[in-house]
Amino acid sequence: MKKILVITGGSKGIGRATIAQFMEQDYRVVNLSRSAPDIDGVVQITADMVNPGWADACAEPLAAELNAADNICVIHNAAVLKKDSVRDTSADSLQQVFQLNVIAALQLNQLVLPHMKGGSSIIYVGSTLSEKAVAGSCSYVTSKHALVGLMRATCQDLAGSGIHTACVCPGFTDTEMLREHLGHDPAILDAIAGGVTQGRLIQPQEIANTLWFAAQNAVINGAVLHANLGQIEH
Repeated sequence: MKKILVITGGSKGIGRATIAQFMEQDYRVVNLSRSAPDIDGVVQITADMVNPGWADACAEPLAAELNAADNICVIHNAAVLKKDSVRDTSADSLQQVFQLNVIAALQLNQLVLPHMKGGSSIIYVGSTLSEKAVAGSCSYVTSKHALVGLMRATCQDLAGSGIHTACVCPGFTDTEMLREHLGHDPAILDAIAGGVTQGRLIQPQEIANTLWFAAQNAVINGAVLHANLGQIEH
């Protein structure tokens, strides 16, 4: 059986851990991002998804990789997290965030769906901020809420196809993106860990395990799965 994972943003963090997880299960992996992951055997299709025209350049090489695939899992992982506010976020900035965090996922779906058979899956990587908000992350919060809507639309529009979907919403995961967003401040990282019932940050491999579960279980079609170690509510 020819099994393929198509993932975006797989060069580090959750994406890299997910690639390793699927490769252990004999999936061929196609990664779309600006930089390639340092894992042997990954097919890299270089794409800057902030550019709305990225899909035109990637359509042909992607189709060549997907030819005659029996099972395809698409994982929409690429995202950008900006420090911004409803007071100062420009329309152009919000549009750029939506392009990468939401619209690129739609574009990739439309490239891959013609090759997908029953038993395949489309998994979105959301966030705790897909269903709540914090100050100072306006564009990210807004786009991650929209991603849940796209997942639910995917579920309804693909009814009868045998393709299932879900949105996995990680909590505070120990990735380069989180550390950069917080200015690599150990005190802030410790404070965040203190707000979780388990008293620690999530490891990327834990989210990779959850994405694997979502891809393999059609029973959760249309579901939002929270993977956050149990955040303490105030």
